[in-house]
Amino acid sequence: MDEKEKQRRERLLRQILRLMQAPVNDAVKLAYLQEEETERIDGLDLTALKEFKRSANGVVELKFIDRLEVARQLLERLPGESRLDPAESFFQLTKEG
Repeated sequence: MDEKEKQRRERLLRQILRLMQAPVNDAVKLAYLQEEETERIDGLDLTALKEFKRSANGVVELKFIDRLEVARQLLERLPGESRLDPAESFFQLTKEG
């Protein structure tokens, strides 16, 4: 694997790790924002938010990413030599991130 491919893989692993650790509290804050508070949206971390719906009667539906699926994808993409012990590789990556 050349250096460019190695860097791309590292970026992908870090993005997946970021998804796994993404907080959901800002998505809940989004659900309670009033129309006059829309400027606050830019400051919210909505990484974990997959879908947001607000119906005409005010009911809000939030859907979040599947962290288990993200973890599975992370383990599948770990470098080949690390597949012997994916848990160790995963925890090593979380320490680095």
